[in-house]
Order: sequence, then C-alpha cells, then structure tokens
Amino acid sequence: MKLLIEAKDLIKHNIRDYGMYIALIVIMITFTILTDGLFLTSRNISNLLDSAGYIAVLAVGVMLVIVIRHIDLSIGFLAGFLGAVAAILLMHYGVPVYIVIPIILILGICAGSITGFLVAKVGIPAFVATLAGWLIYRGAILLVTEDTGTIIINDPAFNAIGNGYIPSIMEVGGLHLLSLLIGAASILFYIYSSISNRRKKLKYNFEVVSKPLFVIQLAFVSAIIGYITWLLAGYNGFSWTVIIIMVVVLVYHFITTKTVIGRHIYAVGSNPEAAHLSGINVSKITFMVFGSMGMLAALSGILFTSRLQSATTTAGTLFELDAIAAAFVGGASAAGGVGKVTGAVIGALVMATLTNGMNLMGVGIASQYMIRGGVLALAVIFDVMTRRQRA
Repeated sequence: MKLLIEAKDLIKHNIRDYGMYIALIVIMITFTILTDGLFLTSRNISNLLDSAGYIAVLAVGVMLVIVIRHIDLSIGFLAGFLGAVAAILLMHYGVPVYIVIPIILILGICAGSITGFLVAKVGIPAFVATLAGWLIYRGAILLVTEDTGTIIINDPAFNAIGNGYIPSIMEVGGLHLLSLLIGAASILFYIYSSISNRRKKLKYNFEVVSKPLFVIQLAFVSAIIGYITWLLAGYNGFSWTVIIIMVVVLVYHFITTKTVIGRHIYAVGSNPEAAHLSGINVSKITFMVFGSMGMLAALSGILFTSRLQSATTTAGTLFELDAIAAAFVGGASAAGGVGKVTGAVIGALVMATLTNGMNLMGVGIASQYMIRGGVLALAVIFDVMTRRQRA
C-alpha cells in the first residue's frame, strides 16, 4: 500500500515526464485491441518506427529551439530541399554517398547558422526569419526539381539508410541475433545509468524514490525495451533509421544533461535576461541551437529522401508542423525552459502511432488531421494547467 501511494505521488509530481509515456502505452493498447492485434505485429512496429524517424530527428532539434523561446518554421522545406540536393549529387553528378552525406549535413549547419545569425545578431523575430526561410526553401525545391520533377535514386547504399536493416550475425530461434545483442546492451546501459544517477543524487542528499519503487521502474522500462527488441528481432531486426534515432537521442541527451552548453540552453530558456546577467552569451547559444537545428533538418531530409528512394517537389510539406506538434506533445513548454530529448522522440512516436493506428482502422484523412490537432491542443492545455499549478 505504501508503495502504491509513493508511486501515485511520484506520477503526480512528475506528470509532465510520465504523462507522455502513459499516453503512448494507452494509445498502443487501444489500437492493438481495435485492430485485433494487427497493430502490435513485428512488421507494423518496424514500419511505424521507420516512418517516425525523420520527424523524430526534427522534433529533437525543434524542442531545443522551443526551449530557448523561439520557433523554426523553415525546417520542413529545408529538409526537403537538402534531400533533393542529395539526390542531385548522387544521380546527376555521381558523387559517392559517403561524401554526399557530410556535404548535406554541413549545408544544413550553414542554413541553420544563417537563421541563427538573423535571430541572434540582427534581432529579427524567429517567426519572421524562419517564415522567410520557409518561402525560400520552398522555392528552392521547385527550382532544383523543375527540369526533372521527381528524382529517382538508384543508389543502394543511400536507399538502405531509410529502408535497410543492420546485418544479421545469425538467427537464434528465428530472431535477429545482432538486434537482440543491441537490445540487451541498451537495457544494461539504461540500468547502469539509472543506478549511477541515483547514487549521485544520494551522495548530494537529493530526494530519490524508494529502493523497491526504483527496482520496479528499472524492471518496467527494461521489459518495454526488451519487448520492442523481441518484436523487431522477429522481423528484420533494427533498421538503420532506428539506429540513427538512437544515436541522435544519446548524443543530444548527453549534451543537454551532462554539458555546460546544455545547462546554458535551459538557463537561456528559463530567463534570457537573468542568463545574460550571469555571464551566459545568449546570442551564442541561440546561434548554436539554430545551427544544430539546421543539421538535424539535413539529417531528416536524408532519412525521408532515402525512405522514398526519390526526391519530390512536395518533400518537406508540413514536416515542421509535425515536428513542433511532437515537441509539445513530448513535454516541451510554450513558455520555454522545459523539454527533454527523450520526450521529443516519444512525442513523435505518439503522433506516428496515432497516424498508423488510424490508417489500419481505415479512418479518413480529414478525421486524422482533426484528431491529431485535438491531441496537440490537449498537450498545450496540459502544459498551461501544470504551470499554473506550480505557480
């Protein structure tokens, strides 16, 4: 009984962190029931994760932009434009894929840095600067594809990024062994990092959950990771898209939680004036966040173009809105200063799960847009209400 009361209090006081996970589990269970188990098949979960990849990557970047109290509307068409540039370099100029990818990422950093310069140095509001970028990149896509229209990509290595799977060492009982090993390593890493963080908090006399509840948390999360690994290992294993998402999450989680830059980002988002007075270079942080956003937009464009195996004139349409919605659903605050990398990815999965589940049920596209809009509105309302309760 005591454990239940503690768990209830933990969820109540950390509802922003746990709410999205609970929502995702509830949505997945609901669609599994409504589709007679079709939703939770290995093939469908694999397709769901791959289809969410490019939005998840964008959501991580836009979450940081929202944290520092800005917005970026240009990222959708920037991703589409850079994906088209990649296709042109590959198919028209014969540039090897291992050279194309760094070029596209560097172009993304340059594009994001230009936006950051306009916002941080020139003082143009982010909404206006990125709206201008939206128009420019939209025109750029039409310009580079006006001669050929859709550019078909026949490069197997590039297409494998969005459609391929990691190699299999061997199969054990019909399961992809390398994927099982990666899943096991992920569980061990999660347990190790959780125990390490708990010890650090105890060392400095910070409040932590009781040991029994902590063990339950470890077991629950480990079981979820293990189950998803088992599902994917039963199909083709982890896709390269999933591996890329995992790398992005690990890198940005480390940056935001373990580095000085990460602390400065949240300090700027919480109170830019106070951050400036404490010696933080607000302009530099803004510039870096937008540069990072550009790089992730480039990566998103690579993932999307690779998945489609082509570059189209409509690539990037509504990407920015999906990513912004994912960031807010994942716990980012419209007031700035609040947001997590893992939350942004979970938000992207929530939105992708809704779309996937409704497609399996045959729900019309009009209803899908309205339902997704309603979920976004609920997420923002939830954010406002929780901030009022803390005030």
